[in-house]
Amino acid sequence: MTKIKSSNLGYPRIGEKREWKETLEAYWNGNITEEELIRTTDEIRLTNLRKQKNQGIDLIPVGDFSLYDHVLDTSVGFGIVPNRYDYTGGKVDVDTYFAMARGVDQVIASEMTKWFNTNYHYIVPELNDAKPSLVENRALKYYKEAKEKLDIDGKPVILGPITYLKLSKGFEDRQFNELVDVFLPLYVQILQQLADAGATWVQIDEPIFATEVGEDVLEATEKVYQIFAREVPGLNVIFQTYFEKVFHFERISKLPVRAIGLDFVHGDSLELLKTYGFPKDKTLVAGVVDGRNVWRANLEEKITILETINYFVSDDQLIIQPSASLLHVPVTKTLEQKLDPIILEGLSFADEKLQEVSILTKGLREGRGTIQNEINEVNEALARLQATYRSNDAVRNSVACLTEADAERSPDFSTRIKQQREHLALPLLPTTTIGSLPQTPEVRATRTKWRNDEITDQAYETFVENNIKRWIALQEELDLDVLVHGEFERNDMVEYFGEKFNGFTVTEYGWVQSYGSRCVKPPLIFGDVSWDKPITIKESVYAQSLTDRPVKGMLTGPVTILNWSFVHDTTPRYEVMKQIALALQKEIEALEANQIKIIQVDEPALREGLPLDSKKWTDYLKESAYAFRLATATVEAETQIHTHMCYSNFEDIFDCIDALDADVISIETSRSHGELVSTFEDNTYFKDIGLGVYDIHSPRIPSVEEVKENVNRALRTISPKQFWVNPDCGLKTRKEEETIRALQIMVQAAKEIRSEQLAIQK
Repeated sequence: MTKIKSSNLGYPRIGEKREWKETLEAYWNGNITEEELIRTTDEIRLTNLRKQKNQGIDLIPVGDFSLYDHVLDTSVGFGIVPNRYDYTGGKVDVDTYFAMARGVDQVIASEMTKWFNTNYHYIVPELNDAKPSLVENRALKYYKEAKEKLDIDGKPVILGPITYLKLSKGFEDRQFNELVDVFLPLYVQILQQLADAGATWVQIDEPIFATEVGEDVLEATEKVYQIFAREVPGLNVIFQTYFEKVFHFERISKLPVRAIGLDFVHGDSLELLKTYGFPKDKTLVAGVVDGRNVWRANLEEKITILETINYFVSDDQLIIQPSASLLHVPVTKTLEQKLDPIILEGLSFADEKLQEVSILTKGLREGRGTIQNEINEVNEALARLQATYRSNDAVRNSVACLTEADAERSPDFSTRIKQQREHLALPLLPTTTIGSLPQTPEVRATRTKWRNDEITDQAYETFVENNIKRWIALQEELDLDVLVHGEFERNDMVEYFGEKFNGFTVTEYGWVQSYGSRCVKPPLIFGDVSWDKPITIKESVYAQSLTDRPVKGMLTGPVTILNWSFVHDTTPRYEVMKQIALALQKEIEALEANQIKIIQVDEPALREGLPLDSKKWTDYLKESAYAFRLATATVEAETQIHTHMCYSNFEDIFDCIDALDADVISIETSRSHGELVSTFEDNTYFKDIGLGVYDIHSPRIPSVEEVKENVNRALRTISPKQFWVNPDCGLKTRKEEETIRALQIMVQAAKEIRSEQLAIQK
């Protein structure tokens, strides 16, 4: 009898100490050669494979590694390079690959947006006039590498054709089936080459089916997978989904594939089995270990779920794995030296999750009794963890007493904005930045020295104040209208508050990739959240003392803090969100009491957290808007509340954006190449707004004409009286010289358009 197998969907790329990030940035900065880049990243990839082999994983993913993004990898494998790049065909070289991701000289980068409901960003394929061909079979390359160098018969991972096309742009909906026909033989070619090389299993990722798709997509999917089965009959294809239950499960379960991968952590896949059963001719790949959170799995609960699943499928029909790629969690907890030992033993990062998969596989293969010691050890650890949960009765009582009126700001926007404009006396089309300013190597190194007690608190505070003073002067010299203090004291917009609020814990090495080489370190929420002393007042007040121009107080909003943290499930997420909102409310009141009259409460993760199941949207958006308003509702009318949001499909949350009742919202738009402006062309928005006029995720400097074009398109829909001019996002990751030059151009463009608009008004 075939034994139950273990599997993994994908492994973090970044290395235990972000060696991947350091290597990429060294190449971009010209400090290493392409040969050194490839050699070092090859070793990181092989290390990842060795670790999975040593964990005893049966089906080890190959081809999940990337130098930037797996969706971009798929595009360049098909030779899909926009016409604005210098590409004449054949395998795409490394510099063109990075140019598509980051931009170069006068060539803008491709659009970047969120990968489903995660904080990972992918590069959006542009299919305008594309003539795809198979120029590189990456899956084949990495399959052969694993086999030849490590004796691993890997499981190639491929982004499926339906998901790839649904995430692409540059074509009309009516052209979808035509494009399916174009890409279909290329995918067959990939699969045939893998089969010829000896691959037995292939994972084809189709997470788009965790969302609702139309009949045309279902029919195209049936055609695609029927052709795969006909043309490459000996290959065991896993139709892999994750992040939610599968919509149209009845149809999907009948596809002619060897296996179907379901997420048993997010969405109710178990209910699908109970309702529809599972085909006898297929293998169920069960994602039972949470691939998106870092808390240790309750093995007793998981083995019970697997035993229930095993009722619907025989042993030779079952593979056990995480719920999603482990790309979304840190690499290993073994490096953590400063965490509370009880919290540490309650954590599970990527390596530990693979251990959990191996233990569960053994338990189901050989019987629950064979892993009883592990179950007991976990139960004891989880009991100790639960006993240390930091409950706060006062916070819980405050949340329990909340009403709708507690989240209503008075007076209404139309009244407030008149008072704010009179008080602030800003010019037409005011200019500002989003918040953070360049964190140079010196800034990061000094913070590290301070954390390691190599310099005194006073020395560090003086260093931060000197940077604030220098950049306030620079912003005045640039003639920006609303300034920022620069956030030189902050490591990350969420982690910083995780270090200050009660109820949070932070890690040393809990890094996760967000986009490109940008990694974030989400804090852990393990307790009721509360505020007991000012967090941002010192730096904000100091910055304001240096200038007559308004300086924004900078905070991160409750929805984003929640979505960009690893939250323990002791308290429901919405309750935690309201706790965070109340803590922020006190910080906002403290800023206002210290004469900070513009306060920005960023919510870049609001759209990201939107459930994939649209039936859950209403509750999530209502709860998110309430939490934001709860944080900001107590300020005076003259205090202007700003917020900021990152790349997303904003048409889905337009009403929620309005319901936030922020006075000014800034949105990243430049990488959408102006397309996002159409959301505001189709919907009337009465509050003030800044649509990002240049891309800060790219090192290239925009031209004045480019910035003016972006502003003028927006002004065809939005009144100049409502419009703010700002970059796309915070400038933390950019170099100083890039930042200064780009802001000079932005201000010049704003002044020119301001003069033009004033002339029109006369």
